[in-house]
Amino acid sequence: MNKINWGIIGCGDVTEIKSGPAFAKVKNSSLVAVMRRDGVKAKDFAQRHKVPKWYDDANKLINDPEVNAIYIATPPSSHEAYAIAAIDAGKPVYVEKPMTINAETANKITRYADSKKVKLTVAHYRRAQPLFMKIKHLLDDKAIGDIRFARLDYFKKSLTSDELLQPKTTWRIDPLISGGGLFHDMAPHQLDLMNYFFGPVEKAAGIAINQSAVHIVDDVVVGNIQFKKGVAFSGLWCFDAPAGEEKDHCEIIGASGKISFSVFDAQPLILAVKGKLEKFSFDILPHVQEPMIEKVVDYFLNKGPNPCSGADGLEVMKLMDTFTKK
Repeated sequence: MNKINWGIIGCGDVTEIKSGPAFAKVKNSSLVAVMRRDGVKAKDFAQRHKVPKWYDDANKLINDPEVNAIYIATPPSSHEAYAIAAIDAGKPVYVEKPMTINAETANKITRYADSKKVKLTVAHYRRAQPLFMKIKHLLDDKAIGDIRFARLDYFKKSLTSDELLQPKTTWRIDPLISGGGLFHDMAPHQLDLMNYFFGPVEKAAGIAINQSAVHIVDDVVVGNIQFKKGVAFSGLWCFDAPAGEEKDHCEIIGASGKISFSVFDAQPLILAVKGKLEKFSFDILPHVQEPMIEKVVDYFLNKGPNPCSGADGLEVMKLMDTFTKK
């Protein structure tokens, strides 16, 4: 295999700009087929993005002989079934975050891929973006000395009554489909970055509360982690914050300085060492997954390491289960 011919299962919102177009822009990569249960929408996506084939049956896409790699971009509840089917077909899998609805099913996918010797990568794509790679380099170079702790605040105002009725929102607050609420949609990015920065987890604990009662899922989550290298992490997620109090901020404190950044907002990275501030700005990527997809293609073609393994995705699922268990 010298080129990755992708098939997408679930050509919905995330594939329109964030990921879909990148498959045709990366070297040694092309998008040859897409699937959606609504065949009219699958055909529309294929025509607009100049994709040769479209399906309304995932098994037909998986077994298309021209497709040699599968990208799963459906809601989390179907990730396990589609991943297993693709693995059975011997085709490497790139699966969206969260990896699935809980750690148990994430573990099943990971173990099954390992047993079948089929490659599996999880779409924690911020790992490959220049901003977060810069943070990793600063930490590895001890720009702020030995790391003491990290703290994260992520506050969003409550969903409106109109938003609660929109299909793109309703599945995200149905735990049978998403695994939980908006925490399960957003926190995987943040928690994976902490694992990427600090390595294996020693122990974790948390609490989750439904304060607003406008839906059935938790809207406040608190999580604490002790990493094996001695770094402490504390995170607070609130999806019922008052208007004007929204926040996306993370700080990493070291023995001799601090790194401050936002995970989702386009804000500069700030390095503070001994009273001196240095700012690093990064261009907004037209397709946020493109750097990750490039690394995934290299991995699938045996030209590079796995940028985010099933085991990495499983660790994030374990943390989310720990923080939200009752």
